[in-house]
Amino acid sequence: MLWRKFNGDSLKLPIKEAVEQAIKRETASGYKLKVCIGTDSQVKGRETEFATVIVFLREGQGGFMFIHNEKTLVSYSIKERMLVEVAKSIEIAYELCNLFTEFNVDMEVHADINTNPNFKSNEALREAMGYILGMGFAFKAKPEAFASSSCANKIVN
Repeated sequence: MLWRKFNGDSLKLPIKEAVEQAIKRETASGYKLKVCIGTDSQVKGRETEFATVIVFLREGQGGFMFIHNEKTLVSYSIKERMLVEVAKSIEIAYELCNLFTEFNVDMEVHADINTNPNFKSNEALREAMGYILGMGFAFKAKPEAFASSSCANKIVN
């Protein structure tokens, strides 16, 4: 899986090692970190593009993110696509959660799912929330889910 920084530079290390180095570097610089993981997608013709982000927030001092893009020709209903987004976020959260525990870094999984029942994506809310919370992760949905609805959204649009 290829990951990159926001400036486009590729990460040379496997994602787990890159995240560990980032945590060590930032905490050594005196920052208290929080990590938010989210995925968004965009359908473009027959293709669906997913962007997953790992957002590192420096308490009161901005942040940075690592990005992974993926494209598929699979056709999804809106509900399926929302749940695939959540699954992609959970997959990376699960891979990294021991690091966050080891270094005492708070982590949230953000779902680009609207809490307003008037929106189509709301159909997936209950299942996505159960999936994320069932894995033991903190959960945020729109409008608090900035990792997916703002950060990842900028990558796929």
